[in-house]
Amino acid sequence: MRVVIALCCLAVAGLAQDNWRSEGVIYTDHSPHVKLHTVPVRAVKIEDGFWSARMRINVERSIPSMLEELEQHGVVDNFLRLTGKSQAPRKGPVYTDSDIYKWIEAAGFVLQSGDRPELRKTIDRLTDEILAAQEPSGYLNTYYQNERRDKRFTEMYRSHELYCLGHLLQAAIAYYRATGNRRLLDGGMRYANYLIETFGPTKRPALTGHPELEMALVELYRTTGERKYLDFAGYLLSGVERERLHLTDQQIVYLFSGIPFTSRTEFEGHAVRAMYASCGATDYYAETGDAAYRATLERLWKDLVNHKMYITGGVGSREAGESIGLAYELPNAQAYGESCAAIGNMMWNWRMLAVTGEARFADVMERALYNGINSGMSLSGTLYCYRNPLESVGEKIRNEWYDTTCCPPNLERTFASLPGYFYATSAKGVYVNLYDNSRLDWHLENGTGLQIEQKTRYPWDGAVEITVTPARAAEFSVFARVPGWSQATQIAVNGVYDAVRPEPGEYFEIRREWKAEDRIEVKFDMTARMIRANPLVREDAGRVAVQRGPMVYCLESADQAGLGSLFDAELTGTFEPFSEKFEGDLLNGVVELRHTGAVAEKLFEDEPLYQASAPSARPFKPAELTFIPYYAWANRGMSSMEVWVPVDQSATVR
Repeated sequence: MRVVIALCCLAVAGLAQDNWRSEGVIYTDHSPHVKLHTVPVRAVKIEDGFWSARMRINVERSIPSMLEELEQHGVVDNFLRLTGKSQAPRKGPVYTDSDIYKWIEAAGFVLQSGDRPELRKTIDRLTDEILAAQEPSGYLNTYYQNERRDKRFTEMYRSHELYCLGHLLQAAIAYYRATGNRRLLDGGMRYANYLIETFGPTKRPALTGHPELEMALVELYRTTGERKYLDFAGYLLSGVERERLHLTDQQIVYLFSGIPFTSRTEFEGHAVRAMYASCGATDYYAETGDAAYRATLERLWKDLVNHKMYITGGVGSREAGESIGLAYELPNAQAYGESCAAIGNMMWNWRMLAVTGEARFADVMERALYNGINSGMSLSGTLYCYRNPLESVGEKIRNEWYDTTCCPPNLERTFASLPGYFYATSAKGVYVNLYDNSRLDWHLENGTGLQIEQKTRYPWDGAVEITVTPARAAEFSVFARVPGWSQATQIAVNGVYDAVRPEPGEYFEIRREWKAEDRIEVKFDMTARMIRANPLVREDAGRVAVQRGPMVYCLESADQAGLGSLFDAELTGTFEPFSEKFEGDLLNGVVELRHTGAVAEKLFEDEPLYQASAPSARPFKPAELTFIPYYAWANRGMSSMEVWVPVDQSATVR
């Protein structure tokens, strides 16, 4: 207990002494049950390369245009009407407040990378407009104020009141960590304090309905040191209020709440709720060390990656209820794969990485980031995917606006916060989690200043040069992540290759006395490979996916000249390697893959729907198939696409 009190005092002191400058996407410096400590966004500069282009578009086009959309669709007016500054009726679904909060969080992360006075001015204006609508009690939700006041907290299974509060807190924390301005944070704390004073085991029962507040409360505890926020997160995760709230079994499954989190044995129900609940539970474990939470998180992680996750890192196989299906239920064309669920998957694995220091979690982060998340925003930065199927006949998949517009600002906050995911520290040294041109300017945990610079063409090339420059010569470890997909990795220090073979899916520890401009050279195996699904994934039987490095690839009709229907083609000659070429003018620059294939001479659509005949060899003619990264599809108009491609069954996939 004495240790916990000391840590709390440290955190409170940090709030007063401007420690906001050192706090990361999540702040784990004083979390007693983590292996890794996060690095603040401001300590990392992403330089010209793959992600810098994405982040630049996010700042210059995505975030400004999304605010315009939010204002045009009445999301800001929803606050103004409560203070008489707008006569417009309330617009949007019950959870609309959260969208402007996510936008503020995205802008807050941008400001953590560098000051932008106009953007800061916009957030301050929005803060004024939001807080003006807050009631003296602290309550703030535009749907349940004024004419719906009598329904407040009466339908918590659907109301999103606590979900919106969670996003308010996360926005406020991001802006506080960017500027030290705690005005929005104080407003969020007033609402959180009102909630804690009103609800609990001996008070009124509470349910998040859509989990989100749990992780926000833990982060508020980390920011302020006030234990009541952590305890209330534990209360929400405990699921003790099923009887008092009269929840049905169906509601409990769908909401992924309402029973003790530690009683969960598998993922089911709404995909985003499941991911967010797991984020909150991991945060709670990081602070408390409750072994039941750790065991549950491991059990759920194995269920996800072994049974229910798409090869893109996407989650959620059913449109009905936006939900996770049964084990191996992973349809392609009907895949829901909501962008928010892939983001939730990355957020959860980031927390599991912090807790364990194990590279398997960083592998899932990378898979989701490069594929199921990156696909969610167009290359132009102004069109978004709500769902991310793995096969399409050419429907319109990207839009500027959705009535449920949770995904666009969620994508924006993810890209804005990326620098904070690249590195982490421990007592032993520094961890390199992700690869791209970047510069870390931070320190070891003993206070020694440290700079790390990456130079690479990753993810198109597997060579990464890492320059390590401590402020003074010092012995410590650099942990370089070896992705699970790299079957043959080489690592050299100052030109001397290590005799130990780096294992795929592990962090490779290099411990030595480091001096200024010591150099690590890493060469990952970027061989394009065909991947088979477990035979129990029935929809992928007789098909393969293609992966090169962290990228999952797909066929898109725009690249298959003279092919006819995309779905009449199959891969052949599977012993042959893919040919690959970087095409700088294609889709903002991608490595394009080609492979021998075949196309049916008689189109499948010309055959009867059913016919009584024995299987027979079909006439095919040779064709060259062209693959592009999955994230880049649907950027050239509506087109057909597939990730899982039929393969000649007479050949063996390597």
